[in-house]
Amino acid sequence: MNSPAALRITNIFKAFADKQVLTGITFDISSGEIVALLGPSGCGKSTLLSIIAGIEKQDDGKIYWMGAPLDHVPPHRRGFGLMFQDNVLFPHMNVFENVAFGLKMSGMEKDSIQVKVADTLELVGLLGLENRDVNSLSGGEQQRVALARALAPQPRLLMLDEPLGSIDRSLRERLMSELRRILRQMQQTAIYVTHDQEEAFTIADRIVLMRQGKVEQIGKPEEIYRQPATLFTARFLGLTNLIPGIARAENNQHFVDTSLGSFPISKPLQGPVTVLIRPDSATLNGHSGVLLQGKLVEKTFRGNLCQVRISFDEIEFNFNFLSNSDLANEGEDIQLSLDPQDAIIAFNSGPDLETNRRN
Repeated sequence: MNSPAALRITNIFKAFADKQVLTGITFDISSGEIVALLGPSGCGKSTLLSIIAGIEKQDDGKIYWMGAPLDHVPPHRRGFGLMFQDNVLFPHMNVFENVAFGLKMSGMEKDSIQVKVADTLELVGLLGLENRDVNSLSGGEQQRVALARALAPQPRLLMLDEPLGSIDRSLRERLMSELRRILRQMQQTAIYVTHDQEEAFTIADRIVLMRQGKVEQIGKPEEIYRQPATLFTARFLGLTNLIPGIARAENNQHFVDTSLGSFPISKPLQGPVTVLIRPDSATLNGHSGVLLQGKLVEKTFRGNLCQVRISFDEIEFNFNFLSNSDLANEGEDIQLSLDPQDAIIAFNSGPDLETNRRN
């Protein structure tokens, strides 16, 4: 985004007892941008969110809002909103009262509260349910009430900590797109914490991928998926077509030699590397690029996609094709063509190929 930074996180460190939880976290969020903090459990996402909210105090580093430091600003004066996995609705209040709670606390006039609650409930698709007992609502409806309650005061920054984690998969998939639509419609600056890459990719404009208290990679969802910067990123995204290789230079070009052949690569690497072959990068029966001959071991239909497992001697890889593709039968030979510019990524890391070798 081109808009100026609303939130600036600079070199944040945090330890609990003798355990370092955050180490040098730095990134910006633009006004109106949705940024996902993505990573495995225990990587420091929620701790960082608590520091931004002012609930926890960092050991070192700075946090700025619109250029002003937040170090000595208490949580209730930061103007930030929070929404958690457990929506913690007030069970003795109806839908209207839950959404109106923050507005009443801020001293808003009664008539203005009526209008604001109605507008917010319409935004989240709950208009007409103002008098419903929140205990009688479905899980998805309760999450919408929680979102409406967080949005109604128009927070400068909305922070969502695993808000869809307790909802079943089919409902979660529907709410992901709706949540992004709502946040974009309101031009709401937001941080979305999740360990689920699908949620992050669907909802966020940009992703901060974290690992063991550090930033592993920052970028748009498509950038991180198409060009993972590290082997950890590739594995976390479920990209497991990995083999060892030796990188070398020849005539000002760079190559990697593997058991499947030699591939051109874009990075100027030397020596032992790990090579990723992207699962969605292959063309059937092509005659250009890098040609691979293997045996189709298994194919599984998943809606409009078909996932196939292909054996290349002692290594097995997964590839994705459209379900209407002219695939071979299980047990038959199959030829693939790879565009090395799109399909081959090399990392300066040692291999762990148990996921690719046949048992």
